[in-house]
Amino acid sequence: MSLQSLALIENWPVPTAAAGVVRADGTVLGTHGPVDAKFPLASVTKPLAAYAVLVAYEEGAIELDEPAGPPGATVRHLLAHTSGLAFDEHRVTAPPGERRLYSNAGFEQLGDHVAKATGIPFGEYLRQAVLEPLGMTSTSLAGSPAKDGVSTVADLLRFAAELQAPRLLDPRTVAEAMTVQYPGTKGVLPGYGHQNPNDWGLGFEIRDSKSPHWTGSSSSPRTFGHFGQSGTFLWVDPDAGVAGVALTDRAFGPWAVEAWPVFTDAVLGELR
Repeated sequence: MSLQSLALIENWPVPTAAAGVVRADGTVLGTHGPVDAKFPLASVTKPLAAYAVLVAYEEGAIELDEPAGPPGATVRHLLAHTSGLAFDEHRVTAPPGERRLYSNAGFEQLGDHVAKATGIPFGEYLRQAVLEPLGMTSTSLAGSPAKDGVSTVADLLRFAAELQAPRLLDPRTVAEAMTVQYPGTKGVLPGYGHQNPNDWGLGFEIRDSKSPHWTGSSSSPRTFGHFGQSGTFLWVDPDAGVAGVALTDRAFGPWAVEAWPVFTDAVLGELR
């Protein structure tokens, strides 16, 4: 089966784009563009990093509610962007649990916390815990767990299948990661402005009723995932039983705000 809707990426104003759609059982329903080309992920690095953190939790190296990051904050706060850390600076701007302050610094402190607990540099831990077992041989992290990942559509489709039918983690852990943490918390969704509430799970943004949003108008409220400033996204729609990935080499901007929801709605519509 080949999805015609994936060809919409041809109309995107980007030099290069690749996209794919996968079901929970790993069946790739279609791809378009150079699926083996490596792209900088920007913040789509975060779901990969979060998954490695959850492996460390299941291995007993860390606990979700143990202290991590700024005073009073925990691993859970860092994963859910409620630690109070600023966006790109390691300074505290709010008490833990009060506001959804999207924070790269928080994910960098998470990486340091796991590295200290396991005695393994975080990039290497991610490779051993997530990338290698899933066969994601073209994916790497050299640098910040918040934004320095590099991957391919082919690799991210493997990860998107894992998110729908977990093998590396207990399904209950993944269900927790897709459940709203600190419900009712408001904050800014980068690129889309203030959202009340601004719902997140453990490292994954949850769509709920956010508007505007980077997923489609027909995406279910349970849809979760992440997008990146490098023009990248990964979403999983549990109600539709499918996940979508798109990688480009043009920075996120008004073009993406316009093009991405149309693409997602077209994919979901074709699958109905």
